Amino acid sequence: MVKKDSRKEIRVKKHKRLRNRFSGTAQRPRLAVFRSNNHIYAQIIDDTVGNTLVAASTVEKEIKAGLEKTNDVAAASAVGTAIAKKALDKGITEVVFDRGGFIYQGKIKALAEAAREAGLQF
Repeated sequence: MVKKDSRKEIRVKKHKRLRNRFSGTAQRPRLAVFRSNNHIYAQIIDDTVGNTLVAASTVEKEIKAGLEKTNDVAAASAVGTAIAKKALDKGITEVVFDRGGFIYQGKIKALAEAAREAGLQF
């Protein structure tokens, strides 16, 4: 019988490999994205001290009120613009994008492009 890793195990392995290559600093923090079945979460993290500087997700009332569904591409782009606005208010203009082991397409791509259009640089 062949043992096959689950999708979650594969994603976690990819994420660990990616995290070995880059980390967030005070000058250029890390924009980490997590996608569940029902919601999309984004955080800007300074890895040198382990602080979350800014966070946005579809769980927040302000974002959720303007959405029909919380797990589609429109929701991802709303989270991307929200995190970019919060980051710019805190003076953060450049980030390192951490896709969290997810494939860069669909919701992850929509979030990244919306953040980029709102003023964040990757």
